[in-house]
Amino acid sequence: MAYTTIDDPSAYFKVQLYTGTGSSQAVTFDDTDTDMSPNLVIIKVRDAVHPAEIYDTVRGVTKRMYVGDTDAETTNAEGLTAFGSDGFTVGTQDHVNEDTKLVVSWNWNESATSGMDIVGYTGTGSARTISHSLSAVPHFMVVFNRDSAMAHSVYHHKIASDPETDRIMLDESSASEDDSGIWNDEAPTSSVFSLGTSSSTNTNTDDYVIYLFSEKQGFSKFSSFTGTESATTAPFIYTGFRPSTIIFKPDASANWTIVDTTRNTVNPVADKTINLDLSAGNEHDGSADLDILSNGFKIRNANTDTNYSGNIIYAAWAEAPFVNSNGVPCNAR
Repeated sequence: MAYTTIDDPSAYFKVQLYTGTGSSQAVTFDDTDTDMSPNLVIIKVRDAVHPAEIYDTVRGVTKRMYVGDTDAETTNAEGLTAFGSDGFTVGTQDHVNEDTKLVVSWNWNESATSGMDIVGYTGTGSARTISHSLSAVPHFMVVFNRDSAMAHSVYHHKIASDPETDRIMLDESSASEDDSGIWNDEAPTSSVFSLGTSSSTNTNTDDYVIYLFSEKQGFSKFSSFTGTESATTAPFIYTGFRPSTIIFKPDASANWTIVDTTRNTVNPVADKTINLDLSAGNEHDGSADLDILSNGFKIRNANTDTNYSGNIIYAAWAEAPFVNSNGVPCNAR
């Protein structure tokens, strides 16, 4: 029985902590087992009021966008200045390297094996399809307009029974909405994704970038659960791996919340919450108690950001598969 095709998740996804210096510095991933050249990097200063910045190898170094803000792409000559063979280099800019400040980065390697693809395209204003390289159906997609101030549209296959008709915004705390102009009411396939005529995803002559993710057994999961708003009846969610990083978004007026086991080293995970939809803000105690387990996670709170009494979508990446390809189980934390 094939439990997973990825025994070492760190070959495709890493969380890295570092301390800002105010001077250009090369950040090398701590995991020494497997080098990973990142293609997508999100950087957030943890103890200062700076927005999370996103960089990728399709747009190139110094080309920054904000995760929690609608601003168009700008050139930040002192932002992320190089993608390395096992890390990246940052310049002197406070948003990525303020002196003495604590910083977290989430890093992905683009690969069909790990189910991650980055596609750049130019809008036409007309409904269309665009090819991708996943060789699998995308379950989670995020679009950024590079040229105009627009909301970042998100597709998640568990946001509704007909997810191709809906979108939810990464830079907002609002619930999902029906909008045929985003995905043209057509579900993505193993070779293409569809766009409607919305300015958020397809303005004529505007440049865009889209990040696409497909679930891989033992490595990633893009699904949903029903919350209870009660710590005593809170759910357990099976992922098939010990999570490294989880992003939560209730389909309601609630924040996008990210937790990871690099900043939160013991259960319950609670004291280092970051809200990705906020244009600026510190890491904080969001009272989002949950236990990271060998095969998933158990909610331990009544917080509406992670245990809203309704549909909550999530995206999760593995620290270790529950059972590797040799049939060996991983340990709980």
